[in-house]
Amino acid sequence: MAQTSTAKRPIARTVAPTRDSVRAILIKIALLAIIDAISIYAAFVLVLQNNWPVAIVVLAATALVNWIYFSKRLVPAKYLTPGLIFLAVFQVFVLLYTCYVGFTNYGTGHNGNKEQAVSSLLASSLERVEDSPTYPATVVDRLGELGLLVTDPETGDALVGTNDEPLSAVPDAEFDGGKAVAAPGWTSLSFQEVIARTGEITALAVPYSDDPNDGALRTPDGSNAYRYLSTLEYDESAGTMTNTQTGVVYSDIGTGAFTAESGEELLPGWQITVGFDNFVRAFTEQSIRGPLVYVTIWTFFFAIASVFLTFVLGLLLAITFQNARMRGVKYYRVLLILPYAFPAFLSTLIWSGMMNESFGFINQVIFGGADIPWLTDPTLAKASAILVNVWLGFPYMFLICTGALQAIPEELTEAATMDGARGWSVFKQIKLPLLLSTTAPVLIASFAFNFNNFNLVYLLNNGGPRDTTTSLPVGHTDLLISMVYKVAFTGQNRDYGLASAFSILIFIIVAVIAVISFSRTKALEEIQR
Repeated sequence: MAQTSTAKRPIARTVAPTRDSVRAILIKIALLAIIDAISIYAAFVLVLQNNWPVAIVVLAATALVNWIYFSKRLVPAKYLTPGLIFLAVFQVFVLLYTCYVGFTNYGTGHNGNKEQAVSSLLASSLERVEDSPTYPATVVDRLGELGLLVTDPETGDALVGTNDEPLSAVPDAEFDGGKAVAAPGWTSLSFQEVIARTGEITALAVPYSDDPNDGALRTPDGSNAYRYLSTLEYDESAGTMTNTQTGVVYSDIGTGAFTAESGEELLPGWQITVGFDNFVRAFTEQSIRGPLVYVTIWTFFFAIASVFLTFVLGLLLAITFQNARMRGVKYYRVLLILPYAFPAFLSTLIWSGMMNESFGFINQVIFGGADIPWLTDPTLAKASAILVNVWLGFPYMFLICTGALQAIPEELTEAATMDGARGWSVFKQIKLPLLLSTTAPVLIASFAFNFNNFNLVYLLNNGGPRDTTTSLPVGHTDLLISMVYKVAFTGQNRDYGLASAFSILIFIIVAVIAVISFSRTKALEEIQR
């Protein structure tokens, strides 16, 4: 007789969501809503700037983030996504944007697009029309943006405009005695507010129409406006700007500025892509090539000398304090790491004060009032920069070398001693190779850090003393990174394109050195096997 068995069916259970799980879901939705709102706003701004590719990327990335966090399967991606986003925003985007700027003429006089350049040129050459009618005006404000609310003297209509928006009709304006005094969406300024913002108001130039050649309205007192016409006339079809007083014609020849036949340029110009021109200038123009060459040489020397001296000094101290006969080692070690524990920027500022030629501690106390130009003489300034950097860096190397020496097995030293090797031979043949194989990545990282050690140079003496033989704002102790900063952000002419080209060169140099150095460390790794 066959027996039949009934298989137990699994019982489906419905787990009710707990209060904590509901709270977590609500927090997740709230955070994603904030991220979505920021992304949509950013995309909207980018679209207004005609930057469609970046706007699409922002929206696509936002959609991807929402999909990841609403999915129940992509658990690892939920932990990796925040880090990847920060990496993309603060590393990848910055690198790509720097590369993009390096191939443009972006800088002083070439900051915006062509339309902005045309508007700026026409606005900067405005002159009041002698027979211009008087436009009764009221200064208005909209979210911090000033505008002029004027009354047309011929029709009596109310018109409003800003620096960027031409005059447009206001159908629901409020009038007082035939003068428009208020408009919906705008706040009329009081007499006291007009007085307080006189500079902004007198600089206000409201375009009369969409045609830039129609001039603009300006007000000298905030109560009456007058029409101004530019002495420059723009021909959009021909791409020319003509000076109506002199008759000189300035043409768009593809250099990012209106240029006359004599070579004279009208600035501001506009931003264009120039290809490899910035890199060509860096190596062909003597005023740029000369400083670039000696700053590059000094940067290599500074980085190599700093790494070598800090490593040698740190290693000597580590070997000294490893001697079993030395007493109070722990107290000496605490004293030696103080320069490393103290904030580096404060230490640099203190050294800068101590090395002051007139009242510094070193000259006044140690050398009895001598006038030694530690930071103002080109040669002494270089030596001072290396000295201060060694002071800041040797404690780190001391700690690294101490740990590396302690990690070397004592059996190797004892075996070498039994084979007849003595102090220097043991160190040279056994300890040093093992030490280098351990510290090689640290030395490479230290070289890369010192190659771009902006803080030390900037805080010690701002890269000085100034090199007066070149037009670039460069000093004798400037590194490549501080030279990039000065080209981009100091001086009368700020050349962001050239500075970005320098940054790309620095990146290539450091990357090549790092790749070569790490490949060389493979030979040292064979020693440990």
